[in-house]
Amino acid sequence: MLGPENAIWDDGEWVSWDEINQQLQYQEWGAKYPNADRSLIPIFEGLLSLAEDYHNATGSHLQVYGDIGELFCAITHGMKLNRNYAPGADGRLGKDHVEVKTITPFKNTDVVEVKASGNFSQLFVVKINAEFEIAGRLIDRKYLPRAKRGKIQVRWHDLPRLGPQT
Repeated sequence: MLGPENAIWDDGEWVSWDEINQQLQYQEWGAKYPNADRSLIPIFEGLLSLAEDYHNATGSHLQVYGDIGELFCAITHGMKLNRNYAPGADGRLGKDHVEVKTITPFKNTDVVEVKASGNFSQLFVVKINAEFEIAGRLIDRKYLPRAKRGKIQVRWHDLPRLGPQT
């Protein structure tokens, strides 16, 4: 029951502190992720936190980093996610097909590989470091290096030199 110990009286009704805190959280998310479907943000943050907690508790990693990368693109750029295992790309930004590749905290190199035959016009590379900090870079396919043996290799630190980031 709502009362003075867990709510405030506003405009003729009790408003819980939980509701107030949730509204403040949504405002912060809106400022941090203006293109996001805000319903995805707690899922993204929870999954990233779960991966970190699991690693800290066990020293092992969950196999969730690809999903984290896709959700990160969805909330930072407004990408509409394709269904799981859809061929060609992970989502769409307007008419552009986007392929998402994630550099995991346990990976020894900062290189991602993408199939040259893939049906994508933009590549979003996500890097999750050992402290579980996350960053992403979106680049048009036309700026990527040429394929070798059917694969395009992209180094994280080369992305700014390859072309404009969006």
